[in-house]
Amino acid sequence: MKTNVAIIGGGPSGLLLSQLLHTRGIESIVLERKTKDYVLGRIRAGVLEQGMVSLMEEAGCADRLHAECFVHDGTFVAYGDEMFRIDFKEHTGTPVIVYGQTEVTRDLYEAREKADGQIEFNVEDVVIHNADSDAPYVTYTVDGQERRIDCDFVAGCDGFHGVSRKTIPADKLREYEKVYPFGWLGILSETPPINHELIYSNSERGFALASMRNENLCRYYIQCSLSDTEEDWSDEAFWEEFKKRIPADQAEKLITGPSIEKSIAPLRSFVTEPMRWGRLFLCGDAAHIVPPTGAKGLNTAASDVHYLYNGLRDYYENGSSKGIDSYSEKALARVWKAERFSWWFSSLMHRYPDQTEFDLKMQVAELEYLRSNEAAQRAMAENYVGLPY
Repeated sequence: MKTNVAIIGGGPSGLLLSQLLHTRGIESIVLERKTKDYVLGRIRAGVLEQGMVSLMEEAGCADRLHAECFVHDGTFVAYGDEMFRIDFKEHTGTPVIVYGQTEVTRDLYEAREKADGQIEFNVEDVVIHNADSDAPYVTYTVDGQERRIDCDFVAGCDGFHGVSRKTIPADKLREYEKVYPFGWLGILSETPPINHELIYSNSERGFALASMRNENLCRYYIQCSLSDTEEDWSDEAFWEEFKKRIPADQAEKLITGPSIEKSIAPLRSFVTEPMRWGRLFLCGDAAHIVPPTGAKGLNTAASDVHYLYNGLRDYYENGSSKGIDSYSEKALARVWKAERFSWWFSSLMHRYPDQTEFDLKMQVAELEYLRSNEAAQRAMAENYVGLPY
């Protein structure tokens, strides 16, 4: 087979890139190692920056998003029994959109199928060849049968454990990582939200977050030990602990119910540089990971897609390689700002095992400064709704 761009990974970033390229008549083939049902079964975050929404609009995939999403003009920050609101609309003129990542992926699959886009599922043994030449190609197997795609470029949208980053020689990469000494235990429940906007809470027992997917589907999190397992936490134990970590007036309003999904995620910050090697480009989790505190995972992947799509578009439409040559530099400049915000917000809201009394006083002072200072609130709002591309 031949195509313009071989895309490794059938998650939202790979699908979004494929659909955007399609709108410009640029061909692509998407390779996904799992089934479509598996990809759609993954529970992920649902806070979208305006940049991500604009890309969905440009891809022609935003109708259901606009019909079913929730527009959040702000968010709440709590510490102890104190709670205050950061007004995104007032400080930036821009809200965030709550719309599940699974729904984003579903919309993109529907668009690719409607356009007869080629997506190969259950692929194994993916190998990227000659990425540092003018004639890259990808080999893989499906049902034991080997296949090959000759292409102009390869987009690695296959996540942290995918083959794309591993294809780049180790001496060409530099990796930066911070591993946090705790995880997030999250549950999904078919219950109405505790509040019309998200609540981020710092308590002496640890962090908690109340978020939602729709009017009767909520996602709640608590900070937990890395040694914990899902089996250690019954639904009753989770709800009891969650109530202790949010202001009492909010805990009184909480409607609990059985969990329909429960998982523990470790937290890490990770960046690899550069995000390009020859004609191979890394996108999203293949190049960087953020702790989920700032809701930047999918949104930072979307900004990568923005830079790569526009670079490829310029190459095919105008014969210019300027955009793809500057891809890594532009993408990383924004990635590091998203990493900084996610690190700062995580540091502000969590309890760390080695925190001293001084550290705790500094945390409270920072929270009280954020509560009382308009400039601090504006800075947080600008980062939360998404810095410009």
